[in-house]
Amino acid sequence: MLYDLLIVGGGINGCAIARDAAGRGLAVRLVEQGDLAQGTSSASTKLIHGGLRYLELYEFRLVHEALAERELLLAAAPHIIWPLKFVLPYEKGLRPVWLLRLGLFIYDHLARRRQLEASHMVTLSQDALGAPLRAAYHVGFTYADCWVDDSRLVVLNARDAAERGATISVGANLVHAARQGDRWRATLADGETIQTRALVNAAGPWVSQVIEDALRIPSRKHVRLVKGSHLVLRKLFEGAHAYILQNPDGRIVFAIPYERDFTLVGTTDVSYDGPPGAVAISDAETDYLLNSLNHFLRVPATRGDIVSSYAGLRPLYDDGALKASVVTRDYAFDLDAPEDAAPSLSIFGGKITTARRLAEHALSELSPFLPAHGGAWTADAIFPGGDMPEGFDRFLDDLKRDKSFLGDALALRLARAYGTRVFEILKEVRELSDLGRDFGCGLTEAEIAYLREKEWARTGDDILWRRSKLGLHMSDAQQRALREFIGA
Repeated sequence: MLYDLLIVGGGINGCAIARDAAGRGLAVRLVEQGDLAQGTSSASTKLIHGGLRYLELYEFRLVHEALAERELLLAAAPHIIWPLKFVLPYEKGLRPVWLLRLGLFIYDHLARRRQLEASHMVTLSQDALGAPLRAAYHVGFTYADCWVDDSRLVVLNARDAAERGATISVGANLVHAARQGDRWRATLADGETIQTRALVNAAGPWVSQVIEDALRIPSRKHVRLVKGSHLVLRKLFEGAHAYILQNPDGRIVFAIPYERDFTLVGTTDVSYDGPPGAVAISDAETDYLLNSLNHFLRVPATRGDIVSSYAGLRPLYDDGALKASVVTRDYAFDLDAPEDAAPSLSIFGGKITTARRLAEHALSELSPFLPAHGGAWTADAIFPGGDMPEGFDRFLDDLKRDKSFLGDALALRLARAYGTRVFEILKEVRELSDLGRDFGCGLTEAEIAYLREKEWARTGDDILWRRSKLGLHMSDAQQRALREFIGA
């Protein structure tokens, strides 16, 4: 089969492009060497946000675009994206109050807000929002952004792409691609060959490696890898709000409610010069995050509070900045399109928040080289499971009433993960036993079958850490039983 578009990389950028292209009627193939979202896209701070700090870097276009996307995504996937209030304590000697007021005013008005509240000044010493903080913090500000289940957003992009005709291949490693006139001939590690009119290199941290080793073409742009690490600690404070904490080095650290029982703390920005691949948090990064946190908290957190950690490599566009924390979070394209030859488009940088817009830009770049196809369509499109005209809360109430045997906790988890697609798992299910064996936390054979058949899950880690975060809740014995079941 001749494809119109071959996409290398199953992170948020690659899957968003696959979704957009398939919806335009193009023949799309996506290949991912590991699992969907296995790299950078599952190692984020789990936020859909404009990037308040980027205003200091004068990246107004990026912030405006991200804020506009925030509203679109919140409407398109209300099951995996929801509003989150942030508390910003005022720190003497750092950004003055007038500057914080100005920054938040700009943040409120750079793009239209439909569902999110505006920023406010708050007296922390007289408000429950200040309860976890040291008495020195008297005033602060609140503003709103959004939480996202990052891995599931990637999977939903892939699911939507597949339902519109795209072929999604996981565990498929591109080893070589060569131009043959107006086509690319690509070879995978298993020997399969693919012919395509155009090729998109959305390999994230591996983008330069694909250019040099697989495509063997010159590139005028370069990737800069920056390691970002996070800690998951036992719950440090009550409430559904998060904290954004200023540090003397100018960076900020988030402390966010996570998976009901935990607090997510991150992130770091450390330049990384090694080869792309799996990375882990260092002792220095752990100390940095704990010290940043404890500068603000009444009750200090210790290493004994750490439940888990994760780290990822951000493939940022190298704009020549000296410090990792000020490298642009914007994206850049490198289009290689010699006359009468098949084009390739390599992607540097990007954010989860702006992936949909990036995909539109990518298709605009490639449109002159592709067969006639439809135009942009994703701005108003709902993600699989997000069709809840009366909102998530009403949907959850209806689910608990219709499937009362689930109980409140399991109904909430399934509704958040799958939205209206939960009924593909629960069809003809009248009692819990109909779902098959329970491996713990309500993870049943029926749900596992859905994840394997519809969401490309192949291993225990795919399910425990990317399709869900049940690895934080299930015992070692339960996780081992799941892996044995899948292996069998």
